Amino acid sequence: MSKDSNVLSIWGNKESMNLNSLLLDNIMQSQYFKVNLYEKKTYHEVVDEIYYQVKHLEPWERGSRKTSGLTGMCGGVRGVSGGGIVSTAYCILYKLYTLKLTRKQVISLTIHTDSPYIRALGFMYIRYTQPPNELFEWFEEYLDDPETLDVKAGGGCIMSIGQMLRQWLIRIEWFDTLFPRIPVPAQKEIMEKLHAHGPYKHNNYNTYLSYDDDAGQQKVTSSNAIDMPETFGNVASSSSSTDRNGYHHRVSSDSYRNKKYRSSRDDRSRSRSTDRHRYDSSDRYRSHKHYHDQRRSSSRDDRRRHHYRSRSPATSNSRSRNDRS
Repeated sequence: MSKDSNVLSIWGNKESMNLNSLLLDNIMQSQYFKVNLYEKKTYHEVVDEIYYQVKHLEPWERGSRKTSGLTGMCGGVRGVSGGGIVSTAYCILYKLYTLKLTRKQVISLTIHTDSPYIRALGFMYIRYTQPPNELFEWFEEYLDDPETLDVKAGGGCIMSIGQMLRQWLIRIEWFDTLFPRIPVPAQKEIMEKLHAHGPYKHNNYNTYLSYDDDAGQQKVTSSNAIDMPETFGNVASSSSSTDRNGYHHRVSSDSYRNKKYRSSRDDRSRSRSTDRHRYDSSDRYRSHKHYHDQRRSSSRDDRRRHHYRSRSPATSNSRSRNDRS
């Protein structure tokens, strides 16, 4: 479809908007979607609803998912576990989809000045509905956008629009759900364009610009938030390192990955010590049992020999002679 056309075509599953099936089922069953949003008939009414109601961008409300006891795919980010209370943001996102937005309406969402959440839902609408090979063209102008918002339910994960869009281009995980997968050729092309575009340029979250006096070239130091998506926004105290492209990056001195590695290593050492103790105790048990089995068999043989010796003919004749005397 030509960009001059105001009709915005939909890529992928046109019934589900490429949403996870569990998430979509919870949206359709939500009282907020069936009652409150049903009354909103126009684009402007839904935009006003975003302004007043959306406070985060997670798919589920805080503490509403019950994932304890679930393992494997049922406990991970793939959205196939117990569900919960679907968030206002995702209910409104699907409501926007039912309105069949035009290209101009989506662009007006991404440049809205009243709330960063209006802009974020516009970009999320693009991420779910547009072809993967066109995502970079949609996001390119905003990859260094400094406007901030808190994306986590309950607060505590502040990101800029630019950082959020960069993460959406290179990751499909978003809290407890997944964005549509990007084919490998399209992903390689996106990564090449991101490298050509350069790192995030604004002074948010320990990200700043510096210059190399000797080479006279600009160097960028960043918080490494995009390379470590577990941290999403702000990162703890860090030390600098240099990648192969010459950029300086701050790497967390006590990062989540190191903690995870140390904990798994400790678990393995504890399991080895437990197994060694179990093997030692079983060996002692087997040797003790073998000793008693030997004693039991030897005493049984002694009793058997004594029994047959007492019933032998020579023994019985000697007993009879003793009796007659």
